[in-house]
Amino acid sequence: MEQRLYLAVEKGDVEEVKEILRSHPHLSGTWKNEQFHGATALQLACLKGHLSIVSVLLAHPPIDVNLKDREGWTPFMSATIYGYAPACRLLLRDYRVQVNEPGRDGSTPLFWAATMGRLDTIRRWIASGREMDLGQSGDEKTDAIGKAKAMNKKELGSLLERFKENPEEVRHALRMELCWYDEAAAEVYALVVFVSDGLLQVTQGDQSTPIPAARLFSIATQLPLELQMVLCHRLVGSSREIIPAVESEMAFKHLAKKI
Repeated sequence: MEQRLYLAVEKGDVEEVKEILRSHPHLSGTWKNEQFHGATALQLACLKGHLSIVSVLLAHPPIDVNLKDREGWTPFMSATIYGYAPACRLLLRDYRVQVNEPGRDGSTPLFWAATMGRLDTIRRWIASGREMDLGQSGDEKTDAIGKAKAMNKKELGSLLERFKENPEEVRHALRMELCWYDEAAAEVYALVVFVSDGLLQVTQGDQSTPIPAARLFSIATQLPLELQMVLCHRLVGSSREIIPAVESEMAFKHLAKKI
């Protein structure tokens, strides 16, 4: 079945991907295509730019989001190296994704992003608030600032230097520039609309009465907007018609710890 999932991703058939995941809720997506560098379904979706499928796969809890291919690259590493900024953006929202996980040779995703001049990806990375390993100065596999300068990526090198000196100031400026807060607020609103309109049903135990949208909204609005965005991506982006209350509440509590 995991091979079938991989083939559905390769075709870009989002409806078949949804159907496979719905009918096999415990599918972890660990099957690797050894003829394609040992890539998994999630990695392939990132490489082909199938964003809807990336979103659906990330919203499927058992999916192993950090599984590596033969080169030791995770899906995030692959998306970073090849410059698929929209896929990187989706992965950055999911806190299961280990964004600093190195490849087999010890090189980091940020080092590769600097090497390839992926300015848009790095800007989104900083705005996301996710951890960012700038590496050690002079290290040929981790020093992102040094590599950016060596590759004559002046704007990128300058951005990383400013971030190293004052991370909060640079992060806030990028969030304002990229409309990060507006985007988060829009997704919170989408969650409430989905639940209140019955498009997304949240049930508790064996009870058929959905939890009121107002209850979810009251909890969500107590979280920072960037954390609300992560939660909404997991819930609204899941394309599942029914989400257990305990799952949504655990997600809220998990995010609340990060305040």
